[in-house]
Parts: sequence; structure tokens; C-alpha cells
Amino acid sequence: MTTAELVYADGTLPRTLSLSRPGTGDPTLRAWDAADELLLAAGRNAASGGTEPRVLIVDDQFGALSFGLSSLSPVVVADSASLIAALDENASLNPSLIAPCQVHSWINPPEGPFDLVVMRIPRQVDYLGWLLRWLNGVMADSGVLLAGGMIKHLPARSVDVFAEAVNTEQVLPARKKARVIRFRKGSALLGDWPETWKGYQLTGQSDHKVEALPAVFSREKLDIGTRLLLSHVAEAVTGVEPGARVLDLACGNGVLGLTALAERQDLQVCFNDVSSQAVLSASHNVERAFPEAEVAFVHADGVEPAQGRFDLILLNPPFHEGGVVGDHIAQRLFEQAAQHLSPDGIVLLVGNRHLGYHRSLRRYFSSVHQLDASPKFVVFRAGNR
Repeated sequence: MTTAELVYADGTLPRTLSLSRPGTGDPTLRAWDAADELLLAAGRNAASGGTEPRVLIVDDQFGALSFGLSSLSPVVVADSASLIAALDENASLNPSLIAPCQVHSWINPPEGPFDLVVMRIPRQVDYLGWLLRWLNGVMADSGVLLAGGMIKHLPARSVDVFAEAVNTEQVLPARKKARVIRFRKGSALLGDWPETWKGYQLTGQSDHKVEALPAVFSREKLDIGTRLLLSHVAEAVTGVEPGARVLDLACGNGVLGLTALAERQDLQVCFNDVSSQAVLSASHNVERAFPEAEVAFVHADGVEPAQGRFDLILLNPPFHEGGVVGDHIAQRLFEQAAQHLSPDGIVLLVGNRHLGYHRSLRRYFSSVHQLDASPKFVVFRAGNR
């Protein structure tokens, strides 16, 4: 575990946060950035008017905002379940600060009104548009929104997206390649917005429309890695026993699990994802296509210990976390898949060719076979027999 110290102003007093980034031992990956620093300063300044505002923090990454603004007793909502583990880990490093008692997700969003919203600007432009319209529905009429991010990670058309949804009050000076902007509530609401759901037709044995909410990977078209994997999913499920347990890990819109159910509706299929909008999207698609199927949906950063073992695990692992690209997420998912695989079970996965998963998979599985390949992706079958 690598810990870095963030110095910030709490009123007139300088304070220090000790923060670690769970899931990686890479010392170059900090648990905070300059956008967090600017949001903490702007948040403290906006809350210093004398009255105690009701504060909402949106999509904190690893706890910098939640702990740095803890004296304001903020409500916290995040799409990613990884924030929960980060808060648990960093609470022990900052015993004098109070961690939020609950982290909401889009499965159980908090209720307004909120006087002050402190938000990390997401990289997905549609998710930004969705967030701003949702916030307009929960902000007080006099509420303030502080939105910040690293300039290089701001989504394309972000200026237009903000202008369409909220009212810009002040663009604060940039610092360390980060920016914070102060907004007031706008009139655009989710009920008036046609971009909430987007999708595509999944053809073949599973001839269904799959849709997804804005924070979900590849929601408008089937990504080419998953496309390469799909035919092998259909083949793999024909060989499992009736009632076999199947896990669609990092499920996104649920297309892999849907393909399994299209072949065998006698399977027990669980859909896991770190994104709450992905879990909601998979549930939406399965309920429309296979309403009688025996399924479960889990919002978690990987596999929960209580989920037990699976006979077949399907995986297209993410290779980016925010602005960081690498295989540290995949390595953790490989380890968890190995721990939750039945003795005769198999893992079927696709990965980017340049990440060299054929080497890393052998750390966790005694049997690794390449099933398919394209110029960019490789499909593997892994197990312990």
C-alpha cells in the first residue's frame, strides 16, 4: 500500500490527509490529484457563509473529498463501488476524521435538496449531461455546484453540455492543469432528456435490444473485444450442467450473460460490476429479455466473498481507471476469479493483445489456452484442470 499526503485548508487551519489508492501497489498512482485540491478549497470557501449548508459530494474517487470536507457532514453518491473500499482503507489512516456513514449509488440515490454540490467531472460526456440534469432535480433553488477535473480529462463538448443544463457563475483560475467551475441550478431535467438510454440490437441466438445508462462502457455499439468473445460464450455454456452458476464479471450492459441465457435459460447467472449504472443497465436488459430467468445483480468492486463459487466466469476486464491505463484492475479480477471458480470450472475472457494476459493468467490458473485472436484482442480459456 502506497500512501501520499494531501495538505489542504480547513477553515483557517492547514490539515493533512493521508490517502492510499486500493487495488494497486504502484507508487506513481496517487489517491488524489490537483482537481481534488481545488475542489476542497472551493468547497470550504463556498460553505463559509455562516449557515450550515447541506452538502453533496458526487463521484469522489478515493476519499479526498469525503474526508477533506468531513466537517461539513456531506452526503456522498458515487457510481463506482471502489469508493467504499477506499473510504474503509483511508479511514484507518485518518482516525481524527469521520468517514461518511453511507455511500449512495445510482441504485439508491440520495434525496435533496442540497445547498452545495461538489462534483468530479466525469470523462464520459453523456454521463456528465445525465449528472447535471439529475442535480438540477435535487439542488436547492439557491444551491451552488462546484465541478472540477483535470483539464486533459474533461470530456469533449463539456462546455456545451454545461451550458445546456446549468448556469455558469464563475470559472476559477486553473492550477496544476486542473480547473474548477462554479454553477447555479438550471432548468434541464432528466425527464425531458432523451439520452438517458442508448443501445443496439444484439443479433444471432440472442436477438435482443440491449441498452445502457450513460456511465456504461460501449453503450451504443458492441465493442470489438466482446464481439470476438461472444461465439465462445455460446459454445462454453452448452457443456455445463443444468443449473450451473455463471458469473458475468465486469458485466457492463450484461451482453455476455444475456448470450449465455439465450443458449440456456436453466442457468443461474449473476451480473457483477463496479458501476452502479452498469448493474442497473444489465438488470434492465435481462428483465426485458428473460423475465423468468434465475439471476442476481451485484454492485461490487470485483467478486464479493459471499457469492461462492461459479462453474463459468465470463470476463472482458477493464484496462482503465479514470485517466490511468494498465492491467492492475484485470490482475485483481483474475485473482478473484480463481478464488471463486469451482474445481472443474472455466474462465472465458478477452483482453487486449498488448497487455500480455497469457503470462499473467498463469499466475492464477494451471491451465490457460488461447481460443481465438484478432489484431487487437485475444480470447483465453483458463481453469485449474
